[in-house]
Amino acid sequence: MEIVLTGTGSPLPDPHRAGPSTLVKVGDTHILVDAGRGTVMRLAAAGSLPAFLAAVLVTHLHSDHICALNDVITTHWVMTRAAVPLRVVGPVGTARFVERQLAALEDDIGYRIAHHRELERGPWVEVTELEPGESLEVGGVAVTTAATEHAPVRPTIGFRLEHEGVGAALVGDTLPCPGVDRLAAGADAYVQTVIRRDLVEASPIEMMRDILDYHSGVVDAARTAARVGARRLVLTHLVPAPPPGEYEDWRALAAAHFDGEIVVGDDLTTITL
Repeated sequence: MEIVLTGTGSPLPDPHRAGPSTLVKVGDTHILVDAGRGTVMRLAAAGSLPAFLAAVLVTHLHSDHICALNDVITTHWVMTRAAVPLRVVGPVGTARFVERQLAALEDDIGYRIAHHRELERGPWVEVTELEPGESLEVGGVAVTTAATEHAPVRPTIGFRLEHEGVGAALVGDTLPCPGVDRLAAGADAYVQTVIRRDLVEASPIEMMRDILDYHSGVVDAARTAARVGARRLVLTHLVPAPPPGEYEDWRALAAAHFDGEIVVGDDLTTITL
């Protein structure tokens, strides 16, 4: 199993970080978790493309995590000619979101069908909505879910992907909660979106400080990893994004509470399990 951080950024535009997304590769099975801005370009850099995806897993419907889903849908459609569906899995509300994306693309879809004889139909998207605790299989990879805590965003879910005894938890935006503990317990990799609480607290911008009440901090994530026995802690969706000289500060904050491997992610950072 390979985990590729295809986007480690946040809603704050950053020329070096795409929006939140993570690619998991198990052999020829490629699974994308979330689809923030720039996802398709990062997929290409990671040796994948929307046409290769066995599924897109959505943690929640915040725009920074799904704003490139229409690009994934359109690129998958054009590259496959809709011969196979794009499978999208997420919490309740995902089907409505996809329906609205397809409605927004209606003119573009019409133009392309009119222009290309090979395109006989519009995008084919199969949506599965899951309640927390439900599970499914994607290309031989077992996918389980649990509720996360990102109120007032509801519902939100995290995912655990397992194959041949290897497990990875990818939980999205959340505070520490029982669902995260279940997903990350004993995981070979626990991928957590994080903020630096000390830096955010010092911001003069109220909207920035607001994010404190629904995101895990670096210390929160490290304590969770230690509590549940995860083997690796992978930090992504870094707010505020550290300049090159400050990665060790982030790692040291986590290392004070977790003695396993700690990865402070860049776009295209790859973890092999």
